Amino acid sequence: MGPGIVPGRVGVARIVRIDVFSDVVCPWCFLGKRRLDAALADLAADPGGGGGSWASEVEVRWRAFQLDPGAGPEPGDLQRSIDAKYGPGAFGSMTRRLGALGTPVGIDFRFDIAVRVNTFDAHRLLAWALATQGSASQNALADIVFSAYFEHGADVSDHATLAGLAATAGLDADAALAMLTSGDLADEVAADIASASGLDIHAVPTMVVDERLMIPGAQEPETLRALLVRAHQRRDPSA
Repeated sequence: MGPGIVPGRVGVARIVRIDVFSDVVCPWCFLGKRRLDAALADLAADPGGGGGSWASEVEVRWRAFQLDPGAGPEPGDLQRSIDAKYGPGAFGSMTRRLGALGTPVGIDFRFDIAVRVNTFDAHRLLAWALATQGSASQNALADIVFSAYFEHGADVSDHATLAGLAATAGLDADAALAMLTSGDLADEVAADIASASGLDIHAVPTMVVDERLMIPGAQEPETLRALLVRAHQRRDPSA
C-alpha cells in the first residue's frame, strides 16, 4: 500500500498531528518510531530545507493496533509463533534483517530474549499517558516500552512491569498501576483498533498525517522528511 489520502479537515495551515497506528511488539514500529524522531529533529533544525518551527510543533500520538490479539495472558515462545504464522525460517530471516536495520538508529534488537505477549494493557498504558500527561509524555513512554521489550526482554503484559516503565518515563507508577488494575481505557484502545480497521490499516506502522496523508511502513528518515515537507506545503502553499 503506497501513501494515500484519507478524509480530514480543511483550512489548517500546517501539520498539527501524526497518528501512528502501531503495536509495542512490532519491531518495524520501533524502527519506524526512531526514524520518525530523526526526520522530525532534522526538519526542526533545517528551515532552509523545508523544515523550521512547524516541525517542532508536530504532535505525535500513538494509536493502538494488535498484531497478535490471540496471545495469552502468560508469555509464550515468540519464535514458534512467528514461524507458525509466516512459515518455517521466518523468524530467523526477519530477525537478521531487523538487526542490521536497527543499528543506524540505535536499536539493539534482542530477539533471543523477546517473548510472545498480549499487548492490550500496554496500549491502555500509552492511552493513559496521552490522556493524563499529553503527547510528549506518551511519545517518551512509547520509546521506553519498545526498548524494554526489544532490547531487554521485558514482559510488557505484566502490570508491575508496565508501571515501572511509566516511572522510567517520569510518570506516576502508582497511578499507572491503579489504572491498569481498574481496566480503565479499554474502550479507548478498542476504538483505536476499530479506527485502524475503518481506515483499512492492516499492517503497522502506519502514520496518518493531519488526518489526511497515510504513510505505511517504517520509511527511511529521508523519505519521511520529504513526505512531511510535501504535506506541509500542501497545507500552506506560502511555506
